Amino acid sequence: MKHPLHAKLAKKELILASASPRRQALMKDMGFSITVDPRAVEETYPEHLQGAEIAEFLSQLKAKPFSPAPHQIVITSDTVVWHDGQSLAKAQDEAEARKMLRALSADWHEVISGLCITTSSGQFVSSETTRVRFSELSEKEIAYYLSAFKPYDKAGAYGIQEWIGMIGIEKIEGSYFNVVGLPVRLLYRQLEALL
Repeated sequence: MKHPLHAKLAKKELILASASPRRQALMKDMGFSITVDPRAVEETYPEHLQGAEIAEFLSQLKAKPFSPAPHQIVITSDTVVWHDGQSLAKAQDEAEARKMLRALSADWHEVISGLCITTSSGQFVSSETTRVRFSELSEKEIAYYLSAFKPYDKAGAYGIQEWIGMIGIEKIEGSYFNVVGLPVRLLYRQLEALL
């Protein structure tokens, strides 16, 4: 038996504009049939933006290269790690990643995912925030994680589903999947409202 939302999407092409294997896996786990089509954009944003504003701006920016046909729905997303009034983007190298993990150690931060759904008739932009707390991470734990996992493709230099999340995440308030990289509950509700 098909879920009513899947039935409504049967005549639509869901385009996920993301190279992230985590986002792709989450979409498939939700039962969505997707076309993966990431397109390059320069991920810069105005300096005055903060937190959710950055995530929403970047998710909208990623939709700019698309002009969807009436049967297409384009989904773009961007995840920001927000700590002490600063956005921790993807680390450029090991030194920067180590600095980020030291900053997140024994403290709270917010993981904010912007979500943009673009159709031929309009665009719907929203975001979801999850609060995450790391226990104190030792230098050995940080060094091992960076050496074994090289998390340079992740905001804040960590993946919650990886070793560092398993041994280091003390508390989480909000959606776990949002921290993995896609606010799936929000996406589901938005698609339901749209269709």
